[in-house]
Amino acid sequence: MIMGSNVALADLSDSVGSVIVSLGWVSPTGEGDADVSVLLLDANGKVRSDSDFYFYNHPVAADGSVQLLGKTPTADGSEDRISFDLTAVPSGIDRIVVAASRYGEARFGELEDVRITLADAAGESLLRFAVDDVGSVTAVIFGELYRRGEGWKFRAVGQGYESGLAGLATDFGVDIEDDAATEAETEAALDGTEADEQADAAPAIPAEEPAPQAALEAIPAPRRPEGEAVEPRKSAARPRTAKKKVTLPKTVKKTLAENDSWRPARLFPVSVLKSDRDREMRATSVLLSVMAQVPEFSRRLTAGFGAPAGRMETFTEVSLPHGDSPRRPDGVIRVERAGKLWTALVETKTNGNALKADQVQAYMDIAARRGYEAVITLTNDVALEGSPLVDVKIDKRRKHKVALWHLSWAEVAYQAQMLIRHEGVGNATHAWLLQELLHYLQHENSGCHGFQNMGPAWVPVRNGIDDETLCQGDARALEVVENWERLIRQVCLRLGGELGQKVLPVQRAKRGTDPNERRNHLADQLCLDGQLQAELRIDGTPGVLIVSADLRTGKLRTGIDIPAPEQGYPLSWAKRLVRHLAEAPADLHIETLVDSEAGGPRGTLERLRPEPADLLPKDNGTKITGFRLSLLKSMGSGRGNAETGFIRSVDDAVQRFYTTVVVHLDTPTTRRTPSKERAAAG
Repeated sequence: MIMGSNVALADLSDSVGSVIVSLGWVSPTGEGDADVSVLLLDANGKVRSDSDFYFYNHPVAADGSVQLLGKTPTADGSEDRISFDLTAVPSGIDRIVVAASRYGEARFGELEDVRITLADAAGESLLRFAVDDVGSVTAVIFGELYRRGEGWKFRAVGQGYESGLAGLATDFGVDIEDDAATEAETEAALDGTEADEQADAAPAIPAEEPAPQAALEAIPAPRRPEGEAVEPRKSAARPRTAKKKVTLPKTVKKTLAENDSWRPARLFPVSVLKSDRDREMRATSVLLSVMAQVPEFSRRLTAGFGAPAGRMETFTEVSLPHGDSPRRPDGVIRVERAGKLWTALVETKTNGNALKADQVQAYMDIAARRGYEAVITLTNDVALEGSPLVDVKIDKRRKHKVALWHLSWAEVAYQAQMLIRHEGVGNATHAWLLQELLHYLQHENSGCHGFQNMGPAWVPVRNGIDDETLCQGDARALEVVENWERLIRQVCLRLGGELGQKVLPVQRAKRGTDPNERRNHLADQLCLDGQLQAELRIDGTPGVLIVSADLRTGKLRTGIDIPAPEQGYPLSWAKRLVRHLAEAPADLHIETLVDSEAGGPRGTLERLRPEPADLLPKDNGTKITGFRLSLLKSMGSGRGNAETGFIRSVDDAVQRFYTTVVVHLDTPTTRRTPSKERAAAG
């Protein structure tokens, strides 16, 4: 699409009751980021109340019409996805504005390939709009969905603001500055629980200084006719933040058991599981039953698949006719909304068992004949972009389209962790159910441990690197690279679930590079230097976390590059860094990064503690650009997830580096600060 053009969604697909809108960009440095936001506007071009504004502190609509799904890595950047259930949008809403903003001094001109795409409920991409000429703006309206008769249309907008998220929201009627002032005054006047309750009554929207609009004028809101009285805005009910919801306590209550041999009773026992079939049936039943009872959790898992928000029922071992003999999918998910049904067949595998192509194909055929919307596969494996876990044939002559989606057990556990440990759920019963589900998934006997095998090519590739017989183009090297990418994605999920923050793999590639082409290049590099490398971006950290596995030496290196401060003196930088790392491991390596080819000083933290000045170059004219921190450890040799396995060693190395090193570092100045910190600072 081009700027200003529009199209009716019904002309593009028959499955547009639910759509997924993706806002994407490429960061040349791998560190650039943006945040999406959505505004629901009435016929006057204004929000009805502040609760019609959805952003990072208010991501989900109570009626299910809007849900911010979060960022996912792509071959050459990141995409932030939003699920819209257009059938649930209130009748008073005339149009939906989809925007994104950058924070601090960042500008969209620092990003490349800024774009918006829209997919239907079957996951098929319907349109794409590239947003150009956004160099100086900090917020961009990508596009808007608006009503026309009984249907919806999409307009490509691509217009921007220099005043950021706060300026954009204010122009559409969101009360930003008043909220910030009231919040600060309230928290300064009150303390304890009373302050928490009143301060958390509204989402924390970052107030920014207003700035002149950019050359790209934002969409003007309709003006009122002259002479028409302007009614004062009424303060509407504000959406509660996650602090008002139920989360697990940080400290475990003292047990009433007489000794450690007493085991608490569990809702989902695992002791009776004997075979893979038992594990698959139990895992499916446990997951689907919790989904049916905890709507916050089920929406997290199904919104991205195009499922509407509505009454959900789940079933197991359903018999469906197929040729001479019926088929029995492991489960069925059915959602009812406004008299319409959305149905998905579920096929699960545990203990590393692989999906069977003929089985999934049969379910796709059954779903197409019966008018079902999706088939969902659920295994320990992690799906990669451009590399499906199982190939199926889709009859394009059929008008009804069926979407094939995949979930890993690690993703399920991640969503449960985020809800019960960080964001909260509606009541204590929901929290308890999710806690029992998480305990079941993490138990060694459940078979739901996530990706846990580097594959049969792992040992031959390691041997080929040792004896220098591994040649470029070897398919086994490509298999190892793909499994390394799966492992890194799972590490991101586990660490993100523990921290309650977004952790995403950084994938540096030329714009438009095909994922398979990128992996082939990495496989050739593995054959040449014997190394696997990955980068992780963690919200609130001063740099990108680097993970490197050297298959020649059997060493794992975890590290981070932090930029030099903009103010102060080099000696004070070195002293401050060593002081902050007082509790870090003594074997932490610190290297000074300089702007010369010779390289800067380096040493272990143990040696540098008494003499931080040893980090300074001998030549006073050498400019210090930053510091590199890294830890080394031996990596596991086995391909599996055993105590001595490679997968376990990578997971442990990342966890150790973050918890013993990264947490002690200064947070970047561009990090958004929580509302209470802002109020206290003001």
